[in-house]
Amino acid sequence: MENDTLYPITTKELADKKAALAPKNLEAWRNFSKTVFEAGALDEKTKQLIAVAVAHVTQCPYCIRSHSKYAMRKGASKEEIMEAIWVAAEMRAGAAYAHATIAMDEMEKH
Repeated sequence: MENDTLYPITTKELADKKAALAPKNLEAWRNFSKTVFEAGALDEKTKQLIAVAVAHVTQCPYCIRSHSKYAMRKGASKEEIMEAIWVAAEMRAGAAYAHATIAMDEMEKH
């Protein structure tokens, strides 16, 4: 089957195939993920908002969809999610500018 999209649709069949290739790793990953997103010093909503921001920085479309949905399920408003995305945008842009110091350092050598 030809797929004309950049990112394939996730299906149970694909998930099952991935799981079968490394079941112990997947089980460990699921346990790790479950533990990370449990309430602790940070509540679950805050953790999901962080995940939304990070998903935008890493540009993972699957993560963006998943964590946006979970953030709303944990009580985040659309405005909070958008604000988290803007924080991610600022951090990504800020990192690009901050790394200009590396280019400046190299340019100064020549």
